[in-house]
Amino acid sequence: MNRKIFFFSLLLFVAGAFMTFAQEAENQTSETAVEAQAESTSSSQLKYVAAALAVGLACIAGGIAVGKIGAAAMGAMSENAELSGKALPFVGLAEGICLWGFLVGLLIIVL
Repeated sequence: MNRKIFFFSLLLFVAGAFMTFAQEAENQTSETAVEAQAESTSSSQLKYVAAALAVGLACIAGGIAVGKIGAAAMGAMSENAELSGKALPFVGLAEGICLWGFLVGLLIIVL
C-alpha cells in the first residue's frame, strides 16, 4: 500500500515538473519583453507546485497516521471503553499534520 502511494505521488510530481518545464521552454521562445513576464510566471508556477507538494504530502502523511492511530484506538476501546477519552487526542494530533501542511502551503502562496 505504501509503495502505491509513493509511486503515485512520485508520478504526480514528475508530471507537474514536466508541465512546468514545458511551459517555461515555450515561454523562452518569445520576445525579450515577454521574457521578463515569463520569468515571473515560471517563479509563480514553481510557487504553486511547492504549495501543492506541501499540502499533498502533509495530507498523505496525516491520513496514514490517522489510519494507524485510529485502528489502534478502536482496538483499545473494544477491550476497555474508558480509553476512548485518552485515544481521541492522539487522532486529533495526527489530523493536525494536515492543518500544518495547509498553513505552509497558504503561506507559500501568499508570501
